[in-house]
Amino acid sequence: MKIVFMGTPDFAQESLKSLLNNGYKVDLVITNPDKPKGRGMKMVQSPVKEYAISKGIQVENPEKIRGNSEILEKIRKINPDIICVVAYGKILPKEILDIPKLGCINVHGSLLPKYRGAAPIQWSIINGDKITGITTMYMDVGMDTGDMILKEEVEIGENETTGELWDRLSKIGGKLLVKTLKEIENGTVARIKQPNEFTMAPMLNKTIAKIDWKNKTALQIKNLIRGLDPIMGAYTYINGKKIKIWKAEMYSKEEFFKKFEEIREYSNKLENIYPGTVIFSDDKKGLWIKANDGILSVLEIQGENAKRMSVNDFLRGNAIQAGTILN
Repeated sequence: MKIVFMGTPDFAQESLKSLLNNGYKVDLVITNPDKPKGRGMKMVQSPVKEYAISKGIQVENPEKIRGNSEILEKIRKINPDIICVVAYGKILPKEILDIPKLGCINVHGSLLPKYRGAAPIQWSIINGDKITGITTMYMDVGMDTGDMILKEEVEIGENETTGELWDRLSKIGGKLLVKTLKEIENGTVARIKQPNEFTMAPMLNKTIAKIDWKNKTALQIKNLIRGLDPIMGAYTYINGKKIKIWKAEMYSKEEFFKKFEEIREYSNKLENIYPGTVIFSDDKKGLWIKANDGILSVLEIQGENAKRMSVNDFLRGNAIQAGTILN
């Protein structure tokens, strides 16, 4: 089997590893260009490029794929049996999709047709889903609209973050890609048309990261926090300073007052407190914030121009008064 592999992040690197570890030869890897990173803006290779080079595989990292005659001819010259695409980050034009005789196969981080698009793992966490998984499929010119091949379901942990789920699914994706290729080789592969009903998982933008204390429930805020970990972090403002919240736990009113019996006498006033108000702040007992229908205990936090740290460490150097309203 002649294989061209297209992918960029560590999620895709796991699939490339899986192919090589199972005896498949990859003739060419195509990935996104090197990007500047860190304070020094040093150019950094994608995880896929770095791994491919370490294995002696030819790598191309073009700025664009559509209308790129040089890349098109390079793929045609290799004449691959199959192209494997995993989190490449660009939509392939028809002239590339038509090259391999066995088709282009994609590893997608959801149970299609749910969450077509660029950020399926993140949205499954943000939306509070209990189940997700991996789907392999034949690619066509649409956005994740091709015929499905194999699926594997996984449960999402109650406190699991995007980063943790990403790592789990990347390994499952690598195994499912190998299983898919074996079925294609054996002629036992089944193509399953996607139903008409579907949902989208568009790329995340920074506007989603601001916590809406007024309109969102405690659970929705918690899910946003874990869904944006470690991508960008959910944030709020305390006394005019931007603060990122990386980890939080949700409590009911009764659970809160079981922990703080000394202030139970004020429990009848809790309903009148504005969402986003700090109701308890202490460097030993933590930071507790009123939400619409419950209370959030902040566990990990990051101040402006500071590192991510436990809330206890943060409060030792940054006093936050009860009654402070976050916005």
